[in-house]
Amino acid sequence: MTNDPAPETYPSGIRKPHAEAPHSKPEVMILTGLSGAGRTRAAAVLADLGWYVVDNLPPQMLANLVTMVGRDSGRKLAAVVDVRGGEFFQDLEAVMDDLEARDVPVTLIFLDASDSTLVSRFEEARRKHPLQEDGTILEGIARERVQLATVRERADNVIDTSTLNVHQLRDRLTLEVAAETPRIHVNVLSFGFKNGIPADADFVADVRFLLNPHWNPELRPLTGLEPAVRDHVLSGDGAQEFLAAYAHVIDVALNRYRANDKSDVTIGVGCTGGKHRSVAMAEALGEALRELGYSVRTTHRDRPMT
Repeated sequence: MTNDPAPETYPSGIRKPHAEAPHSKPEVMILTGLSGAGRTRAAAVLADLGWYVVDNLPPQMLANLVTMVGRDSGRKLAAVVDVRGGEFFQDLEAVMDDLEARDVPVTLIFLDASDSTLVSRFEEARRKHPLQEDGTILEGIARERVQLATVRERADNVIDTSTLNVHQLRDRLTLEVAAETPRIHVNVLSFGFKNGIPADADFVADVRFLLNPHWNPELRPLTGLEPAVRDHVLSGDGAQEFLAAYAHVIDVALNRYRANDKSDVTIGVGCTGGKHRSVAMAEALGEALRELGYSVRTTHRDRPMT
């Protein structure tokens, strides 16, 4: 016989896993709340914000996962934990205590909604509440509220999704988590029509009406990135009027895209060969959109390599 101490266990009797100290302390978020309150959508938003998201994770596995993620400095971990875990779920608070004892910062976000809203969502989805058993949806919701009562009290942030659509939930969560207004990422892509229109373009601008540097022997070998070509293109008749008007049209559309949950937009700007006019105008359009507050990446598909 040995006198080895008995292994530590959680309140459920499950043995605590051995976890090494993380190399760095990752930012950890636990996303929980009532079934039907929007956890799936919220998890997708966190993934879009750069979090490493794990869904339906038994809380007891968090310690080892934190250790693993901690090897990648600056990584952020979000775990979706809820009553689907059955008996595993009851250890959530003890797991959080263990992480905080290891100086790992943990944020708990709780999604809530009114009973009537939850019933409506389950009926629309034709799904059974996970705790409904042989009773009604309301009985399942009541059981879940009891199980989650102490977790809700401990939450750093409670978000009531009763009156939020999926777009408003995204905006609210982005504001709470990233402390910023959701941004649209814009890719302005120059191309040549002779090589085909980009398949992923949301907008296509045809700038073949602009002055063509191809017919100027001094400018022909250059590209639209050269100041001489850029000035030649943008000083031509209609160039500045088109740039201002098109930037305004795109701004109007992007604002509506933001309201409809589209976060990435590609704008194709085309001329004949994709070397001069489209490159110069794409650069100018990208700069105009940056001045309007958008995150813009400008690329040139058909510009010859130098």
